Amino acid sequence: MSTPATPPRSLAEALRTRDDASLAALLRSRPDLITPVPTDLTQLATRAGTRASVVRALERLDRFTLQAAQALAVAADPASYDELLGLMAGDARDPAVVNALPRAVAVLREQALVWGAEDRLRLVRTARELLAPAPQHPSPTGLGPTVAEATAGMSPGRIQEIVTAAGLPSTHDPVSAVAALTKLFTARRRMKALLAGAPGDSVEVLNRLVWGPPYGQVTAEPAARLRWLIDRGLLLPTAPGTVVLPREVALHLRAGRAHRETEPVAPPVEARATHRPRVVDAAAAGQAYTALATVEELLKDWDEGGPSVLRAGGLSIRDLKRTAVALDLAEPVAAFWVELAYAAGLLASDGEADERYAATPAYDEWLERPAARRWTHLAETWLTATRTSGLVGGRDAKERTLSALGPGLDRSAAPEVRHRVLGLLAALPEGASPSAESVLARLRWERPVRGTGGAAPQSDEDLRSRLARWTLEEAELLGVTGRGALSGQGRALLGARGATTAASPVAPADPASSANPLAPAYPAAPVGPAEPTPPAGPGDKLPVHHHRPPAPPEPLSPAEQAAASATAARLLAPLLPEPLDHVLLQADLTAVAPGPLQRPLADVLDVLADVESKGGATVYRFTPGSVRRALDAGRSASDLHAFLTAHSRTPVPQPLAYLIDDVARRHGHLRIGAASAYVRCDDDTVLSEILADKRSAGLRLRRLAPTVLAAQADPATLLDGLRALGFAPAAESADGDVVITRAHAHRTPPRTAPEPVPDGPPTPDTTLLSAAIRAIRAGDRASTTPLKPSTTPAPAGELPRTGPAETLATMQAAVLTGTTLWIGYVNAEGSASQRVIAPIRVEGGFVTAYDHTADEVRTYPLHRVTGVAELAE
Repeated sequence: MSTPATPPRSLAEALRTRDDASLAALLRSRPDLITPVPTDLTQLATRAGTRASVVRALERLDRFTLQAAQALAVAADPASYDELLGLMAGDARDPAVVNALPRAVAVLREQALVWGAEDRLRLVRTARELLAPAPQHPSPTGLGPTVAEATAGMSPGRIQEIVTAAGLPSTHDPVSAVAALTKLFTARRRMKALLAGAPGDSVEVLNRLVWGPPYGQVTAEPAARLRWLIDRGLLLPTAPGTVVLPREVALHLRAGRAHRETEPVAPPVEARATHRPRVVDAAAAGQAYTALATVEELLKDWDEGGPSVLRAGGLSIRDLKRTAVALDLAEPVAAFWVELAYAAGLLASDGEADERYAATPAYDEWLERPAARRWTHLAETWLTATRTSGLVGGRDAKERTLSALGPGLDRSAAPEVRHRVLGLLAALPEGASPSAESVLARLRWERPVRGTGGAAPQSDEDLRSRLARWTLEEAELLGVTGRGALSGQGRALLGARGATTAASPVAPADPASSANPLAPAYPAAPVGPAEPTPPAGPGDKLPVHHHRPPAPPEPLSPAEQAAASATAARLLAPLLPEPLDHVLLQADLTAVAPGPLQRPLADVLDVLADVESKGGATVYRFTPGSVRRALDAGRSASDLHAFLTAHSRTPVPQPLAYLIDDVARRHGHLRIGAASAYVRCDDDTVLSEILADKRSAGLRLRRLAPTVLAAQADPATLLDGLRALGFAPAAESADGDVVITRAHAHRTPPRTAPEPVPDGPPTPDTTLLSAAIRAIRAGDRASTTPLKPSTTPAPAGELPRTGPAETLATMQAAVLTGTTLWIGYVNAEGSASQRVIAPIRVEGGFVTAYDHTADEVRTYPLHRVTGVAELAE
C-alpha cells in the first residue's frame, strides 16, 4: 500500500491513501460508484474513470471548480499547483482566485476527478478527453492545440523555416525545433519582443482569435498580415485553408489566463424587498388557505366523474380550459393544481371502460384532517414530486403536445432545484424576498449549463432556470412563501434551523454546514460577501487532504420529516381563519359567507344554493333550481326553513321563504315512473297543458288515462325534459314512492400516488456507506496483500480455487495459527463474492470466522467456499 511519502502512480493508489471519511465523501457525492459495491479500490478507480460517471460528476461541479478542471485539461499532464494557479489567476494573480482555488482543487480531488501530489496534479483521463480542446469539440476555454500537437505531421523542412523566421537558430531535428519554438512562445519577454515587430494588422488578427474560437480560414495565397504570422508559427496550418492559434501564443496574449472571466465567488442572492416576518407568515397563510380551497373546489367539480382520459393519457386541452374556467384561474395555474392533486394521490383515473378522472378514497381521508395537516401534505408532495406542470402545453422530443396528467412531465431534477431555491431563500434574513434574477444567477453558477463552458445561456433558458422560476411562482401559490419571502411554516417544513415560532428570528443558514438540511449537495460560496482569507504565497504548500469541502447533508429521515411537518402545521394552524357556523341571508335571494364555513354547513349550502362569487367572502344565490335540488336530495320545506333559521345571523328574508314554499308546493305534483316512462298527476288539466305544449313533442307523450301520460323516453330523459318546460316533477319508484336523489360522489378504486422519478442513484446513508467501505477495504486487502509462496495464485479477477480437502485443511490450520484467509464464497442465490476472514472454529461442515468484509462474526457452509488462499503477514 502506498504511503503519503510515496507519490501515487495511479488513481487506485491515490484512493488507498484516503481515510474512511474521505472515501465516504467520494461515494456520497458520486453515488453511482457504489451501485453495485465495488470489490476493491482498483475497481472503484476504474468505475470512477468511466465516461458516464465522469460526465455526471462534471455536471455537478460549480462554475469555478469546472473552470479549474478545464484549466487542468489544457495544462501539461501532470501539472503543478503553481501552473494551475497561473492558468486560473493569470500574471496578475487575482487574490479572489488565489483564495478560492484550494477549495476547487479539494473538490476535484475529493470527487476523484484529480489525483496526485501538489507538484503532479493529474486530471483523470476521461475528464481530460472531455474537456481538452479538439477540432470536433472546442474547449470552453477557447484555447487551441499546443505547438507540438499542431505541428505533428508537418515536414521537418517547414518546421526549420518557421524556427528561422522566428529568429531562432536552426536545429538538427524537428523535435528540438518544436521544443525551441515552444520555449520561445512561453517566454514572456521574448514573445513581447517578437510581437513588438509585428504589423498592426497582424496583431489585430491575433486579437480576434485570442479568446476563441482559435481556428480561422485562409486562402491559398494569404494576405501579408497573415503571411507574417504563418511564417513565424504564430498561426499554424491544421488543414488546407485552415490555421489555428497555438495554445502557448494565446496564453501569452491572455496574460497567462485560461479563461476570459473567472468566477471564484458565487454571485450573492440579493434581497429585492424586506417585510416584517409576521406579515410574510400571514400572507403565506392566506395563500395556504386559498390552496386548500382550490384543491377542494377542483375535486368537488369532478365529484361525479371528471373529464375523460385521452387515449394517450392525460387531459385534453378543452377539459383543461373548462377546469380553468370553473376554478376562475389561468390555464397554467389550473394545470399546477391538477398535477399537485394527482401527485398527492387525491385524484386518479377510475380504470373503467369509459375511463375518467375522479377523486380517490384518499381524498375523503384528506378532508377529515385539520386544515394545517392538509396543507403540509400538499407542500411535502410538491417538494418531492418530479412531475412538472410548467411543461404542460409544450412539446416533447417527438413534437407531441404535453398534456396535464399525461406522460412526459417527469423531470428528475425538479425536487433538487426546489430544495435549492428554498435553501437560498432560507439563507436570507427573515422576511427578505430575493430578486428572481439573482437566484437564477446563483443557480447557474452552482450548476453551469452543459455546453456553454460555464457561461450563462444567451437565448432559451435551460431547464434548471425554468424549474427555478416555476419554483418561485408555485411556492407563492402554495403558501410556502409570502410576498416572495420564505414563511415560518415553509422554513419549518424544510427542517431549517430556527423555525420554532412564527416570529422567532432566523439566522442566515450556513450552506457549508453539514448539519443544515438546506445546505447544497455540492460546495457553495456564502450568500453574502465572505471574509477574505490571506492569499496563498507561491511557496505555500497545498495539503493533499486538507481544505476538504464540506460533506453534503443527508436527507431528512422519515421521522425527521414527520417532526418538521408537525412543526410547520403547528405554526400554520393559528394563522388560518376559523371555520364559521353561520351565513348572512339577504333580501335579494343571496347568502354571504364572511369566511370559511364548517364542513356540514358548507355541504348543505352547496346543494341548496349556487356559488355566485368567491373571495374573502363567498356569495351564494338561491334559485328555483337550487331549491329543487335540495328537495330532490330528500329535504322538506320545513327542513330548509329550520336550517336557514339556525345558521343565519339575519332573519330569513320573506322572498326566500316564499321561494322555498313555492318550489316545494309544486315539487312532486307530477310523478314519473318506468313504462318506458309515464307521467301521472291528479290534476288532469296539468297533463293537458303538457300535451298542448309544442316543446314536449320530442318526448312522444300520449294519454293513457285522464291522470296518466305514457312516454317513449326513459325516466331520466322525461324528468329533465319536463323540468326544462318549467315543471317540477318528482321521480317515482316501482312501489309508487318518491325517489330521493342525493349527490353521488364518484370515487376511483384505491390508488397509490405516482412515484417520483429519481435523479440517478439515491444518496447512500451512513449505514450503507460504512458497510460498503468495509467491503471495499477487505476486498482490496485480499487483492493487494501478497499470497504465501506455497499458495497457487488465482487468475486476475477470479476467486481462489482449491479442492474440498485442501480447503478444510487450510481452515483448520488457520484456526490453530490465527492466520487470515482470502476465500471465495457463493451464496444461496448463486452470487459469488470474495471475503477476508479469520477462522475461529471449524465443525459440522461449517466455518465460524470473523469476517473483515462485514466487520462481524459469521458462519459459512464449507461446501459454498470455492477456494481459500493464505495471506502473507
